[in-house]
Amino acid sequence: MKKITVAVVFGGASTEYEVSLESATSVLRNISHETFDVIMLGITKEGRWLRYTGPVDRIAKNEWQQPQYVTQAFLSPDRSVHGIVEIRDGNATVVPVDVVFPVLHGKNGEDGTIQGLLELASIPYVGCNVCASAVCMDKEMTHTILDYNGIRTAKWHAIKQWELTDFDATEAMLREKLHYPMFIKPANAGSSVGVSKVTDKESLRKGLETALQVDSKAIVEECIIGQEVETAVLGNQDPKAALVGEIVPKVEFYDYDAKYKDDSTDLYIPARISDETAGRIKAIALKAYKVLGCMGMTRVDFFIQKDGTIVLNEPNTIPGFTSISMYPKLWIAAGLPYDQLIETLIRLAIGQ
Repeated sequence: MKKITVAVVFGGASTEYEVSLESATSVLRNISHETFDVIMLGITKEGRWLRYTGPVDRIAKNEWQQPQYVTQAFLSPDRSVHGIVEIRDGNATVVPVDVVFPVLHGKNGEDGTIQGLLELASIPYVGCNVCASAVCMDKEMTHTILDYNGIRTAKWHAIKQWELTDFDATEAMLREKLHYPMFIKPANAGSSVGVSKVTDKESLRKGLETALQVDSKAIVEECIIGQEVETAVLGNQDPKAALVGEIVPKVEFYDYDAKYKDDSTDLYIPARISDETAGRIKAIALKAYKVLGCMGMTRVDFFIQKDGTIVLNEPNTIPGFTSISMYPKLWIAAGLPYDQLIETLIRLAIGQ
């Protein structure tokens, strides 16, 4: 049987470049080379596209850009190409690709941009389409759609850069609507990049300035106190949710370092909740998945408040795939091994 050619794309011009390298390394270590021919396509922080042919371990260490291992290459939007154009010694060679697995986090990866390129190229790809990727990346759009469909989220307000010109009025409005403490997030970023918890007027100003350095729009949310839990959704027309896992940060909140760099978080799979609560969470996750138009995969994050109220925190359409990431861990715990999870995602992308 002919192998399926999969291009695993990693890196990217994003604040989450390093996370992508970790995730891609895990995917490349676990993908079945008996079933798939794998092409490694890296994007530098500066946005340069390079085909990589070196050892997988160099990717996570960010040592993959060595000249002996890379060749200029890019995905062509020309549908007649249906793959990668590789430039070597001034000559262009076409490398056909059956499907792309974009292991890209944050801007230019899970916001609909590379998905749009792949739609132009008519190459199937793992994960959500352009629209779902864009609305799940933009927290204002996510909140708006979930609120409209009756799915409980934190109270929120979107702030643009120009609203800081009259900061006193903006601060008074947010204080009345959301109350301190509040969480501030860039509207279009993930992995807790640029996120801060603020407790007074001065920290609010600093938090908004930090978030608006990452994106042109910030989301300010009320502070929700509760258990942090997540579930992993997989599928297209008939998606399924895995187990519910619990995150217990040892720091004040589940920040970038806690997610990817250290052991400052305890994970419980399954979560320390009742079966009834787990069932409700999975049902809400599946409803959110459908109303947001998701396909392939999405991790959905929640809070459970003391009174049992379930609050959807946010969806993540290209969740972490590192060795400590919850999305693969939840499916492994549910009985789907890592290599089979990757194969399932690829087959969902190509409609098998």
